Amino acid sequence: MELRQLEYFAAIAAEGSFTAAAARVHTTQPNISAQIRSLERELGATLFDRSGRSVRLTDAGREALPSARRALAAADDVTRLVAEVAGLVRGRLSVGMVEGCTIAPLFAALGTFRSTHPQIELSLRESPSTELIASVADGRLDIALAGHGGDLPPGVSAMTVIAERVVAVMPANGRVPGRTVDLALLRERSLICLPGGAGIRSVFDAAAVSAGGPIRPAIEASSPEAIIELVCSGMGVGILSESIVADDERVSGVPIRDVDGTAHLGLLWGSRPSAAAARFVEVATDAFGGTE
Repeated sequence: MELRQLEYFAAIAAEGSFTAAAARVHTTQPNISAQIRSLERELGATLFDRSGRSVRLTDAGREALPSARRALAAADDVTRLVAEVAGLVRGRLSVGMVEGCTIAPLFAALGTFRSTHPQIELSLRESPSTELIASVADGRLDIALAGHGGDLPPGVSAMTVIAERVVAVMPANGRVPGRTVDLALLRERSLICLPGGAGIRSVFDAAAVSAGGPIRPAIEASSPEAIIELVCSGMGVGILSESIVADDERVSGVPIRDVDGTAHLGLLWGSRPSAAAARFVEVATDAFGGTE
């Protein structure tokens, strides 16, 4: 008895026709007929009633079919597991991260992964969050650490690393107009924002549109560090997340009353991760403390 014969048997049972089953398993009708006859001789029983216009299972065929399907599923499991092991031995892993990334757990995860899977070819790329998300969605990247506003393309999974509110960034020694500001006041200021599509920017832009219309920033800076430097230079009011601002004593983060959305920084991967990608997600989950 061969797995190929069991595959043909299950295909005929599903299709109700030798011809349709042959097309399904990419063989010829004479070959599939010959293989089933050989299987029936070996089993000493007829599996199909061929007397009508369609092929039907005999009693023996109905009894045999569940076991045949289990055998085929077990064979598929063996193939999958071997492929996964091979992928962890000689696979590739492409990882993207936001520009200027300083997230220590990501680098810890990369170091752990490299030490435990030294034969996997590891590549790193820095890009804006919008490009990283698109690259994960279309399979050009296996993994990415990227900012987003909560909405991700279909097929992209995420482990949230940071989720926090968006704040207005002002000099710490400057006069802050109250404990909070609103978008109406910010519309009158020169704003310094990350490029369109960044997670923080997406949250801010959506809130601005809901509150009366988009706000065009005076300056777009490529990194949070650049925004803070520009704020300290008196160029305007920055828009960032509160934890980024909290790390620099020169600036203060002022909550924005009209912005209720949350900016996310997440580890992203596709709907069908490779063995290497799936393993990296496990390593990164440990590194980030199981954050969800």
